[in-house]
Amino acid sequence: MKPLDLRLLRYAGAARGFLLLAVALGLAQVLLVLAFAWLLAALLTTAIGDVFGAPITDFPVPGGLSTAGMLGGLGVVVALRAALSWAVEVCAARAAVKVKSQLRGRTAQALTSAVAGGRAEAASHQLNQAQAVTVLGSGLDALDNYFSRYLPQLVLTALAVPVHLAVLAVYDMTTAVIVALTMPLIPVFMVLIGWSTQAAQQRQRERLSHLARAYLDLVEGLSTLKVFNRQHHQRQNLVRISEAHRRSTMKVLRISFLSGFVLELAASLSVALVAVSIGVRLIDGSLGLFVGLFALLIVPEAYAPLRQVGVNYHAAADGVAAAEDIFEILDVADQDPGAHDDVSPRPEIVSPPPRGGAAREVQALSLQDLGARRGGTPVLSALTCRLPAGALTAITGPSGGGKSTFFATLLGLLPCTGSVELELADGRSRPLLREDIAWSGQRSGLRSGTVLENIALGDPAADPQTAQQVLQDLGLQELELDRELGVRGEGLSGGQAHRVAVARALYRARRRGCPVLLLDEPSAALDPEAEDRLLQVLQEEAQSGRVVVVITHRRRLAEAAAHRIELKESNDHAAL
Repeated sequence: MKPLDLRLLRYAGAARGFLLLAVALGLAQVLLVLAFAWLLAALLTTAIGDVFGAPITDFPVPGGLSTAGMLGGLGVVVALRAALSWAVEVCAARAAVKVKSQLRGRTAQALTSAVAGGRAEAASHQLNQAQAVTVLGSGLDALDNYFSRYLPQLVLTALAVPVHLAVLAVYDMTTAVIVALTMPLIPVFMVLIGWSTQAAQQRQRERLSHLARAYLDLVEGLSTLKVFNRQHHQRQNLVRISEAHRRSTMKVLRISFLSGFVLELAASLSVALVAVSIGVRLIDGSLGLFVGLFALLIVPEAYAPLRQVGVNYHAAADGVAAAEDIFEILDVADQDPGAHDDVSPRPEIVSPPPRGGAAREVQALSLQDLGARRGGTPVLSALTCRLPAGALTAITGPSGGGKSTFFATLLGLLPCTGSVELELADGRSRPLLREDIAWSGQRSGLRSGTVLENIALGDPAADPQTAQQVLQDLGLQELELDRELGVRGEGLSGGQAHRVAVARALYRARRRGCPVLLLDEPSAALDPEAEDRLLQVLQEEAQSGRVVVVITHRRRLAEAAAHRIELKESNDHAAL
């Protein structure tokens, strides 16, 4: 990323406000540094004159300021500088939190939209799961250093260097010329070292991403590896990747220490050259004591911001690299024509449907000319059908026929054309809202926690009685509601986990009175007996007045449905 990438200001509004505040605080810091140098030089000059009994009057004392007054002013300046440093730290920390939140939110939305719209392959920079966790997690957390150290120092440098040179030119042109000639050496060293740092940092990030992917693959496939007794064979691979990451990290640290040494050496030599010049002119009497002291105090402050920018760049390097990944994703989202197709997702939540009795108010779910695309390829084309309430409807068809797209479209996760509306009992129609739907997908989506917490997910006041009833209806009465489950529902069999996911959908439908129950392959992991029981529950839910839609490959479930819609690869469909 550039020292200040304008994309940061475009994608994170909080960065704009912080930049303006940093300019104001930086200007105040520069003025306080000049005041500190002036007061200290005046105080020292006055003290030296008093010691030798010959007052030195080569500097103006405003308003006849006394020694005590100068000491008091010096104390005030020191206190103000400390307060300003604290203010910069606080503002930077708050800005970093806001910017990270804004970037995470926009990036998550862009990735979700790309995946839902099938445009992930159009991105010039894609993130797999491990990379996404790394970048959106610890990667963006490194922006704390960027905002608290690097960016304030960059603003301070842009303000301090020209102001200090201008003040030196007014008091001592020779010193100003020396500083102007030697100061470019620091940026040159910064650029040369920065190239090496950038390359090393990129290699480190690649190794970290490789390590994250390897670890994720190992965790996800651990059960398979244990079945074939191959779990120990991955140990050496992890050791090798971890060692490569360690070496890369140490190399970056060596470069950081080297850069600090080089920048300190360049600045020290430059200050020494100025000191020698001032000392020679003080001896031959061509330079006043106050001017010499004032210049000597200003010169280190003129070099310090440049030096600190180079040092702090290394502290912010991780955040800068992560921000570049984020900006590439957001740039693709802005430029991808598929992101701005003349389609729109169904309306989001406007207001929740009435609790209880909502299902009885619905006559049917009506789809008119429904169309959806993935990656620019039409998957659903002009699908028109009516899914009646009070009867079970099965969506069938071969793989690739559009069933998953149909599922995502009804949930509002995929932009679509056409309309999806609920026909009400009073003859009116309204758009289908996501709050109208209780659903479960092909994956159970269980998490660590109790069975009740998984079933009542999203319900602020869980109802154990309703949860126990849906478990009993599905033949899971042996499951205790307070039973603790592991990650991804560990502790349950595949069929049990699938039925708990269906129980979650049933719980939501009954608690919130959802008029639509949408299930994707609910009987895929069930034996015939459990499938028959599930079928009975679904038919009872349909008879209660709900629109019950089941996407399935199972013949038993499809044949038992009162209505069936077959989706074909040619985008044609047939209502049976």
